[in-house]
Amino acid sequence: MSLSPVTIDPVFTSDKANLAPGATSICRVSPEPSCKLGLTESVTVDAIELSPVTPVNKQNYDSENPSVLSARYETQRTREKIQFVTLCWFNYLGGWNDGSNGPLLPRIQKVYGVGYAVVSLIFICACVGYITGAVSNVILTEKLGFGKVDGSLCQVLAYCIESTGPPFPVFVFAYFINGIGLANANAVGYVACLKENAEAKIGVFAAVYGAGALSSPLVATQFSHLPHWNLHFLTSLGIAIINTIALIIVFRLKPQAECLSEIGIVDSDNSTSEHSHLRQIFANKDVHLLAAFTLLYVGVEVTLGGWIVTYIIDVRGGGPSSGYVSSGFFGGMQQRALVDFDLSSYSLGLMVGRVALLWLNKKIGERLVLFIYTVLIIIFEFIVWFVPSLIGDAIVVCVIGMLLGPMYPIIVTHARRILPRRILTGSIGWISGVGQAGSAMVPFMVGAIAQTAGMKVLQPVLIGILGIMTGLWALVCYGSSSCRPD
Repeated sequence: MSLSPVTIDPVFTSDKANLAPGATSICRVSPEPSCKLGLTESVTVDAIELSPVTPVNKQNYDSENPSVLSARYETQRTREKIQFVTLCWFNYLGGWNDGSNGPLLPRIQKVYGVGYAVVSLIFICACVGYITGAVSNVILTEKLGFGKVDGSLCQVLAYCIESTGPPFPVFVFAYFINGIGLANANAVGYVACLKENAEAKIGVFAAVYGAGALSSPLVATQFSHLPHWNLHFLTSLGIAIINTIALIIVFRLKPQAECLSEIGIVDSDNSTSEHSHLRQIFANKDVHLLAAFTLLYVGVEVTLGGWIVTYIIDVRGGGPSSGYVSSGFFGGMQQRALVDFDLSSYSLGLMVGRVALLWLNKKIGERLVLFIYTVLIIIFEFIVWFVPSLIGDAIVVCVIGMLLGPMYPIIVTHARRILPRRILTGSIGWISGVGQAGSAMVPFMVGAIAQTAGMKVLQPVLIGILGIMTGLWALVCYGSSSCRPD
C-alpha cells in the first residue's frame, strides 16, 4: 500500500474524482459535521492504492476483521445446504406417499371389497387434510416454529395406523391425518426465499418428489402381492421418523424468519401480523389464479400416476406387476415387462423433466414454454387414448411425465416474480396446499366417474382438465397487472 498526495479542484465530488485505477480518496474530517466544498483554496487529500478484492456479501461485512467475513459466509452457505437437503428429504417422503397409491389401490379394493368410488374416499380425506394443513401453515408457522414437527408427527401417526390394516373407515381417516402432515407449504415457500440459484434449487426440490414417486412403487408393488400388504406402511413409517428427527435437529423449532436469518436472508418487512398476512394473501387475485392452476396440475399429475395402474390392468389387459408403471423398472422383452416399463416411465420422466428441461425453460421463456408443454401433453393423451399399444403407451407416458415435470417449478418461480415478498411464503404455502388438495380431488372425481363408466374415462377426463389448465395459465400470465416479461 502506498500513500500519495492528490490535489483536487475546489468543487469536488468523490464520484467524479480523476483518480488512478485502484485508488480512492479520503476527505480529511474537519471540525464541522461535513467537509465544506466551494472553498477558494485547493484541498489536499490522501489517495490510498488498493489491491483488487473479490466482491463479498455486504450484509456480512466486518470492517475490523475481514477474515470473519469469509468464515461467516461459509458457515451460512453450509447451513443453507443442510437445510435444503433436509427439506428435500421431506419432499421425498411426499413423493413416496403419492407413488405408493397406484400399486396399492387394486389390493385395497380387493381387501376391503369396495369399488372405484368408495376407495376414492382416501383421496377425499387426504384432500381435507391438505387444505387443513395449508391454512394452519399460514397461521401457525411463526407460533409453532418452522420445523414442521407437528406435521411430521402427523405423518408418523398416520403410518402407524395404516400399517395395522385397520377397518376401512379408520384406514381412510389415517389419510386425513397424513394429508395434514404432507402439506409441504412451508418447505416450498422456504426454498422459494433462497436467493442464490433459486430456480435451479426449486427444480431440484421438485425433482426429489419425483424420486420418491419413482422408488416407492418398487416396494409397494412387492407388498401388494403379500398377505400382509399393509406392512408396506412400515417402510413409510421409517422414512417419516427420519424426517421428524432431521427437522428437529436442523430447524430446532425456530420461526422461519429466524431460520432464514441464520443463512443470511433477512426479511425487510417483519411488521405485519399473521392475521394481516392472511388477509393480504386472500385479497390477491394472482394467488387464487395460481392456486387454481396448481390444483388442476397436481390433480392431473397424481391422477395419472395413481390410476394408470388400474387403467393398464383393466383397459390394456396388463399383468399383476403393473404397479411398476409408477416406478422406473424395466426387465425382459415380454408383454409383462412392457407393462412394467409403461408404468415405470411416468415417474422417471417426471423426475428427469424437472431438472433436464431447466435450460429449455430459460431459453424459450417460462410463460410460453408452459403453454407448449400443455398442448403437447394433450396430443400425447389422445395417442394413449386411441392407440392400444403397450409399447406406444410406454414411450408416450414417459414423455408426458417429462413434460409435466417442469410445470411445478415454473409455477413457484412465477410466484416469486409477481407476488410481494412480504406475503411470498404464505402465498406459496396456500398455492401448494390447494395443489395438494387437487391431488385428492381429481383422482376421486375420476374414480367416481369410472365407477359407472369404467376406467376408460381416464384419458378424456384428463384431456378436459388439461384444456382448462391452458385457459387458467393464460389468465395467470396475461390477466395480471403485475406480470412481467421473463
